[in-house]
Amino acid sequence: MMYRWILAAIIIVPIIEIWGILRMGDWIGGWNTFLLILVLSAAGALVAQFEGRKVWVEAQRQMQSGQIPGRAMIDGICVLLGGLLLLLPGFFSDLFGIIMLLPFTRPLFRNMILQWLEKRMRNGGFTIRRF
Repeated sequence: MMYRWILAAIIIVPIIEIWGILRMGDWIGGWNTFLLILVLSAAGALVAQFEGRKVWVEAQRQMQSGQIPGRAMIDGICVLLGGLLLLLPGFFSDLFGIIMLLPFTRPLFRNMILQWLEKRMRNGGFTIRRF
C-alpha cells in the first residue's frame, strides 16, 4: 500500500513542479525564474543551517538537564525535510520546505508527525527487529 503512494509521488510531484516552473517562466521570464529558484535555494540553505543549529542546541540542553529531547528531535526532522525540499528545483517544494523550516509554522508539521507516530504505536505498526 505504501509503495503505491511512493510511486505516485515520484510521478506526480515532478510533473507539478515542472508545471509550476513553466507557469512562473511565462509570468516573469525564464532567466528570472531560474534566478528566483537559485535565490530561494540559497536563502533556504542559510535558514536550514540556522534553524538546524538552534534545534541541535535545544536538544543538547534538554539532554544535559536529563530530559528526552523528543520535541527537539521532531523539530530536527522537520528542519532536515525542509532543507531537503529546498534542494529540489521547483516552487512548490520550496514553499513546503520554507514552511517546515520557519519556527512559527513548524508546529503544524510537528503535530502531524506526532499524530502519525501515535497512531502507528496504537495500531502496533512499530516492530523491533534484529539485524
